Amino acid sequence: MKTKLSAMTLLTALLAASSASAAVTVRYYNRDSRDYTWTAVCSGVKTSVTFGHSQTASVTIQGSGPCTVQTDAGSVVLKGGENLDIKDGKVEVK
Repeated sequence: MKTKLSAMTLLTALLAASSASAAVTVRYYNRDSRDYTWTAVCSGVKTSVTFGHSQTASVTIQGSGPCTVQTDAGSVVLKGGENLDIKDGKVEVK
């Protein structure tokens, strides 16, 4: 009985840790002098993501990938780890 309880506790801890780390992180360089806030859908959950103006930074989108970001120039699919270049409101994955 004690072994089953320990196994259940371990399983619960592993499941909680895996769901807590579900996120997509990308690095970007925004060449434009304006912030962009676009809608992102990750695992069916809609959220917004903001890319700051005239900067190189990382942004983390909560939810498991892949995430689809809907920009003014079309949609971009992100799995995590990509480098993005933003210029004139268009996103280029490098």
